[in-house]
Order: sequence, then structure tokens, then C-alpha cells
Amino acid sequence: MIKGKTVGVVVPAHNEEKLIGEVVSTMPAFVDRIFIVDDCSTDKTVDTVQKLAQVKSGRVILIQHEKNRGVGGAIVTGYKQARDEKIDVVAVMAGDAQMDPADLDRIVAPVIEGEADYVKGNRLFRGESWYMIPHHRYLGNSVLSLLTKIASGYWHIADSQSGYTAISNVALRTLDLDAIYARYGMPNDLLIKLNINNFRVRDVSIRPIYNIGEKSGIRLWNVVPKISWLLVKGFIFRMGNKYIIRDFHPLVFFYFLGIALTPSGFFLGLYLLAVRLMGAGVTATSALFAAFLLISGLQSLFFAMWFDMEYNKHLR
Repeated sequence: MIKGKTVGVVVPAHNEEKLIGEVVSTMPAFVDRIFIVDDCSTDKTVDTVQKLAQVKSGRVILIQHEKNRGVGGAIVTGYKQARDEKIDVVAVMAGDAQMDPADLDRIVAPVIEGEADYVKGNRLFRGESWYMIPHHRYLGNSVLSLLTKIASGYWHIADSQSGYTAISNVALRTLDLDAIYARYGMPNDLLIKLNINNFRVRDVSIRPIYNIGEKSGIRLWNVVPKISWLLVKGFIFRMGNKYIIRDFHPLVFFYFLGIALTPSGFFLGLYLLAVRLMGAGVTATSALFAAFLLISGLQSLFFAMWFDMEYNKHLR
């Protein structure tokens, strides 16, 4: 408990028998409840947690899934339990000890102080992150972070794939937890739904931890396309829900024009270039029309992004 606020930590775990003990033993003393959600492990994760629960009676809560639901599904299960127990602030820490417990107090502080509704750790703030995080994961994360800015409307956040987070009980009671994506894209989908409900989100710098025996199940060539498509659908959902149904803002028209005109001008320009290279003539009006489409489309996109930034500025 901190300043009269109860603190819970959800720990999604799948085959984490080697490191789950370290996660529990290093958990800060101010944490009131540790909700360990076993996502149908096939090793001795459950046995290990049960022993820990006996030692730390009442503090460690084991929740078991009969079927594997993915990391997002495990987090949602923990969220529901913490929400029902009326825990004021609920953090998430992985079961593979990749999240520094020394950062937890700074993760939960903005929620406790009422300055934010959702806080996420950011591993990209630190200069040494490039050398500590595998380069392919760093670059993949950066691409997804850029796409998540556009899809979620939280232009000030980065490291969208970070699972080290804290959320208020108010947000948990407001969100439809069953509608949140259950796999690796869960943090991205959650940000979109938080924005639709106008919750404040903040980034906090955290120390990345790698090469401690963890085994990543993430395969970028598989995950990046899936999450990208999830973000496209989430972006469309946010535009319709936030700027048409709940309120109205002309930025939806600018986005529509930008998405329609930019590729039209680009591909028309490529076609004209190919025709010219093949030796055929290209009229000046055709070239000007392609340039007009491309420039107008880009301007519309930039105006739409700027409007979106301004509209969501108060959610920092």
C-alpha cells in the first residue's frame, strides 16, 4: 500500500518455472496482492507458485487457465480479479523477471497521485537500450511504436510493446476487458480503447533487462504483420467511435482524403515514370496531376495528424 492506495501486480506466466520464484521474491513490500495467472503451463510453474503461495499466505494468488489464452488473455484475467477485489492500482510484470522491480514505484506513482490513468514503462528513453536490446527487436518495436502513435492517438508515447504497466481501478471498471485483444498486440489494443474513453496515459523510463535465461516466444516476422493489421482495424474503430459517434471532428475527412489521394498520386507518378523510361511521352498536365494528388494527400494526412495531436493533448 502506498499513500492509502492498495497496489496489486498481475504476473502472466507460461512455462516460467525457472524465473517465477525470482519475480515473487523480489516484489517490493508495498505490493498488497500478486496475481499470478498461469496460462496453461506444461512445466512446473504451478507447483512452484503453489509453494510460494503457502509461504506468502494471502499475498500470492494463483489463477489457472485450463486453455492457453495468450499473454493478453492472462493479463485480462488478472485485471478482472484485481478489479473485483477493488485494488486501487494494478501493475503488470512478466513472469520471466525481465522487469526491474526497482522501477515499480515509479510506474505506479502517477496513478496513485491521480496524474494518470495508465502508465507504461519505456525502454527506449535510455541511451544504452540500443546496446542492451537485440537490434531486430529494437527496430521492430520502433516501427510498431510509430504505428501505435497513429492508431491510438497517444502521440507522446513510445515503446508500445512494453508490458510493464500500471492502470487505475477506475479505468478497469470502465473498459470492456473481454473486448481487448488476447495476444501480443494487447498493449496496442488497450491504448486504442483507453484513448476512446479519454484516459490519461504517461510513459516512464525503465531499465531493460535481457539475457537472464528468459525465452522469448515472439517471432517478429509473424507478430509484426498481425499487430500492424490489428492497428489498422483499431485506427478505423477509433476514428468512427471517437470522432463520429461520441463526438465530431473534421479530421476524419482529412484522414479520408489523405488515405485516398496519397497512394493515388504515388502510383500514378510511378506509372508515368515507367512510361517515360520506356520511351513514350508524358504530358505535363499528367505529371502535374500526379504531383497534385500526392501533395494534396500528404497535406491532408499531416493536417489530420496535427488535429489529432491537438485534440488529445490533454491526455498526457
